[in-house]
Amino acid sequence: MSFAAVAADYPTRPVRVIVGLTTGSGVDVMARVVGQKLAEATGQPFIVENRPGAGSNIATRFAAAAAPDGYTVFVATVANAINATLYQKLQFDVLRDFSPVILAGTAPNVLIVNPSVPAKTVNELIELAKAQPGKLTMGSSGTGTSPQMTGELFRRRAEIDIVHVPYKGGPEATTALLGGQIDCLFAITSTALPHIEAGRLRALAVTSRERTALLPQVPTVSESGLPGFEAVTWFGFTELAPVSLDTILSNETEKE
Repeated sequence: MSFAAVAADYPTRPVRVIVGLTTGSGVDVMARVVGQKLAEATGQPFIVENRPGAGSNIATRFAAAAAPDGYTVFVATVANAINATLYQKLQFDVLRDFSPVILAGTAPNVLIVNPSVPAKTVNELIELAKAQPGKLTMGSSGTGTSPQMTGELFRRRAEIDIVHVPYKGGPEATTALLGGQIDCLFAITSTALPHIEAGRLRALAVTSRERTALLPQVPTVSESGLPGFEAVTWFGFTELAPVSLDTILSNETEKE
């Protein structure tokens, strides 16, 4: 059977979409939206499987061990690039084991605080941290994730002593911030937006180069006293199989 014939018939059964972050995270939501569109285009379900933990290394290892038959898709994130520099020994090689299909999206993080924290600006938070070295806590969605690395960059640029508290995912870190268990957090904008709009959390700044349309009234970190500060997260679909998703979508487009 020719490659073209195989591509035209694919998929003939459900496809797993492996996500390394928890349900409700920005990446999880994106994967489900794209998965639904792929299901509509192909007539087969694209089922999201969440395997969070270890900064997405658990999910990456699981996906890398799957059969390269086109029925396992892995959602790669900036954490995969970060982890390649954090860990000396990984049981997979992202560049070797996965083939990129498409960049699905990028998003800035937003610096949010519990309303009990008196700081209303980035400068006020920095001053508060300098006045109480080692007392303030900053959560993240896990070691090696974009929010954690953004927090580390912020800590170094601001020259403050603030304690990192990793969680299993963004929703868990956000819940801890809502409950006052941590003081601040860099979170993906989509995860934090409902709580900001409801007044349950206070947004101090976004980490993109320019302000985001989702929070136009919130300044960037760069314009808030740390010029040149920029950190965005990205996520995209990858595969292990010779039959790629872009081939599938091209075939479906030609049929229309």
